[in-house]
Amino acid sequence: MTQIDTGRPETVRPTPSHTVGPFYGYALPFRGGEEIAPLGHPATITVHGHVLDGEGAPLPDAFVELWGPDPDGNVPRVDGSMRRDPATGGHLGRNGVEFTGWGRMQTDANGHWYARTLRPGARGRSAPYLSACVFARGLLVHLFTRIYLPGDDAALAADPLLARVGDRRDTLIAREERSGTYRFDIRLQGEGETVFLEFQ
Repeated sequence: MTQIDTGRPETVRPTPSHTVGPFYGYALPFRGGEEIAPLGHPATITVHGHVLDGEGAPLPDAFVELWGPDPDGNVPRVDGSMRRDPATGGHLGRNGVEFTGWGRMQTDANGHWYARTLRPGARGRSAPYLSACVFARGLLVHLFTRIYLPGDDAALAADPLLARVGDRRDTLIAREERSGTYRFDIRLQGEGETVFLEFQ
């Protein structure tokens, strides 16, 4: 590129915005990302749902990341779920014993995602919840939300965040389908839009 000296100070123009997807589909997926709980752990739960656009249509190329504490409310301190094999450069994934609290899953052709993790314990004044991050086409930045589990009405009623969002609180509480299985759809906009959080 040739630069011409105009005698004026250079003006730097901002780089145009790009959406966060679906370009991430190349490097971010890894096998077993949805299997967060250690094998055979008695506190394992399944959380699943769909990522939906403003019209209610499923997004087949979205990503959902989950983080959560262990059943005692402790944040795991072990290495992340995706590890590189130093010999081959491939992914080792999980060892099936340690709980990392983190997982990443891609939606299928029907916009469906699922994860098997441990039931999170309460931390501070908050009711037990899983943190979620959503990557999807059309988004300029990824979105953060929470997935609260039903069952402890007193804890949900006392949760500071749920109290602040008022009548939209139901968009943050999963629905129990059967023992140990919860449904949580993520609606990106429109009627029933999920409450998303901004961290500063």
